[in-house]
Amino acid sequence: MDDKKHKNIAYGAAVLYAFIIGFSFLFVKLALTVSDPIDTLAHRFTASFLAILIPVLLGKIHLSFTTKDMIQILPLALLYPALFFGFQISGLVYTTSSEAGIILASTPVLTMFLASYFLKEKNNYLQNLSLGLSVAGVIYILAMKGASFETEQILGTSLLFLSSLSFAGYSVLARPLTKKFKPLELTFIMLTIAFFTFNILALIRHGMNGTINEYFHPLSDPIFLISILYLGVLSSLGTSWLSNYVLSKIEASKMSVFGNLATLISMIAGVIFLQEQLEYYHIIGAIMIIAGILGTNLL
Repeated sequence: MDDKKHKNIAYGAAVLYAFIIGFSFLFVKLALTVSDPIDTLAHRFTASFLAILIPVLLGKIHLSFTTKDMIQILPLALLYPALFFGFQISGLVYTTSSEAGIILASTPVLTMFLASYFLKEKNNYLQNLSLGLSVAGVIYILAMKGASFETEQILGTSLLFLSSLSFAGYSVLARPLTKKFKPLELTFIMLTIAFFTFNILALIRHGMNGTINEYFHPLSDPIFLISILYLGVLSSLGTSWLSNYVLSKIEASKMSVFGNLATLISMIAGVIFLQEQLEYYHIIGAIMIIAGILGTNLL
């Protein structure tokens, strides 16, 4: 398969990644109605770890890495999924799913600056203009919505911004590592570290408070179970593998702009499933976002 076909497949994977992330905010909000952020993350990564462990134990997936490799990948796993989802789910406690998607639009700008400094990736003038158009579309929607900036809103926005910064750092750090390791190997180590990290945190907290039974209680709720399966298998395992694959084929700055497509999808999900009102400025902003995505990747 030639390089052009590989890149076409990578762009298709990036679009799929954006759709999964776009709907993930909706499922996070549903999960948080039943459980707290730490327990939700623990169950989420338990589902993703079991999903990737089963084919490994059955011999369907073969992994080959050393302890030295795991140490090298550790900073990557801390940024994504650990810090990325940790900040994200904490921020969603104080903001709506659509606002979370909007704040995600800061990721391409952060990634562009980090990739330019650390990876020496260069964008031409038209690509920078397109990137600015995409971000401007999201800012336009946020401004037209008349977002409030109360204490909780500022806290939620700050946590979500840190989530975006974590993903930007991951995108830059993963780019060279995807040349050395297979996407599936990176994904396995990343999810394994996240699984142990959040489950240990949750069990320590419940052990200190004498509330171990509350750790298992959310699993009796069908809405929580559906949310966890989506978040664990698709939004954690699926997007980790997709992002590692895409970053092995295209530049970090190009990959990150698909986060703005996720913003658009999260708004559409809110309209369809949460009966949020779709205004004219959503449509104008959506056109700007899509035009920016196409411009950044095609020009």
